[in-house]
Amino acid sequence: MTYNITLIPGDGIGPEVMEATKEVIDASGVEINWEVVEAGAKVVEEYGTPLPDYVIDSIKKNKIAIKGPVTTPVGKGFRSVNVGLRQALNLYANVRPVKTYEGVPSRYENVDLIIVRENTEGLYAGIEHNVGAEAAESIKVITKKASDRIVEFAFNLSEKQGRKKVTAVHKANIMKLSDGLFLRCARESAEKHKSVEFSDMIVDAMSMRLVQGPEKYDVLVMPNLYGDILSDMASGLVGGLGVVPGANIGDDMAVFEAVHGSAPDIAGQNIANPTAAILSGVMMLKHLGEYEAAKKIDNAVAEVLKEGKIVTSDLGGSAKTMEFAQEVISKMND
Repeated sequence: MTYNITLIPGDGIGPEVMEATKEVIDASGVEINWEVVEAGAKVVEEYGTPLPDYVIDSIKKNKIAIKGPVTTPVGKGFRSVNVGLRQALNLYANVRPVKTYEGVPSRYENVDLIIVRENTEGLYAGIEHNVGAEAAESIKVITKKASDRIVEFAFNLSEKQGRKKVTAVHKANIMKLSDGLFLRCARESAEKHKSVEFSDMIVDAMSMRLVQGPEKYDVLVMPNLYGDILSDMASGLVGGLGVVPGANIGDDMAVFEAVHGSAPDIAGQNIANPTAAILSGVMMLKHLGEYEAAKKIDNAVAEVLKEGKIVTSDLGGSAKTMEFAQEVISKMND
């Protein structure tokens, strides 16, 4: 079977890590027709937006996409392409697996958790305005529909993967109406999934507990902003953003992408770590049902990281981006 998949190179280090990812996926034996489309800063001048309609149209047609990071200006300029994609395609679940790999520097062992983040509302809905000349206001929206949907997704994911516990993360002690609604939806969903243990935790306490013992947690589900912050923090516990993949999933479409940003300071130098992008490709292959190919790549990446001989500078080595990818391919063929 041949899959039609949208490939968005992104900007900064995006084109480099995505080329490495493409090479590895192609070497797995899965037949893919890559439809390459550009988004981000490089197309703004021509199209007046970082997210032209042809990008959305391509993903709607192919149903599956994998993308590199896209730079988002801070405090000015265009809105996040990631947020735009999630909202335009209703990719309501952001899924970020966080695990330790032998050979990757970390003070923890046996971490294997998944952060499930609601993707479409909360403070990231972008509903904000100025209040006179001296204030600005952002509106946080939490709905029952989106909350029910994301906690059900987390429980279904747990059952599908044989995981044992879902923890809902919130701030319902302070935001009693908005986060209170989210927590109520989580508790109602837990009643329908008795085979999975359920607990809830206030977000600041969760931050502390993750640092103290991340290996104790399994699946964490939470509103948008908390998921963004905690997934980056959890990434730092297992070696950094360079080893953490991600996915944005809706009912009939999915976009896979590494958690890290575009790192423009090292763009074009062929020194970026492609691990997270490659592992995002592994997630994509699993989503397609290509479990054998996904396992082959995952095992090869783990072996390269464990050996530590041909790894990029952020992992203590001196390998170039494509050298790492070629070493993964070599392990796949052993």
